[in-house]
Amino acid sequence: MTNKVTVDEQIKVRQADIKDAERIANLCEQFEYYVTNQQIEQRLAKIHNNNAHIVYVATLANECVIGWAHAHISDLLVISTQAILLGLVVDKDYRHNGIGRLLMQQIEQWASLSGCEGVMLRSSLRRKEAHLFYEKIGYTNIKQSLAFHKKLL
Repeated sequence: MTNKVTVDEQIKVRQADIKDAERIANLCEQFEYYVTNQQIEQRLAKIHNNNAHIVYVATLANECVIGWAHAHISDLLVISTQAILLGLVVDKDYRHNGIGRLLMQQIEQWASLSGCEGVMLRSSLRRKEAHLFYEKIGYTNIKQSLAFHKKLL
């Protein structure tokens, strides 16, 4: 079921707070990222006073979090300073209402005010709908690559 909301009247975007941790964790599960409320609380607390990070939430009038976005400023040797989108999730029941676009506009505004020359992001090859969304709001696929990880602990 998709809930229809009007972005201008019912949706507000603000910086995330520790009290949003449970709802952010729940939303992560919709993309098969399984994190606990405590892990989200710890991570929000860790980046809270770090000006290179921003986490926004989209809320309904009753303050229920229905989406979030996280970005980080990255100074790279090979290209100019960029904001890297690290996560964007909109509740499956509220997609296609402009909420993702609103969160991305906030990220872009923050990035611009922070001196970034652009916003970069990665999106899993299987998330075709997300690719269409990013293209619709002006993003261009510049390359495809593999992601590697090595556990250190």
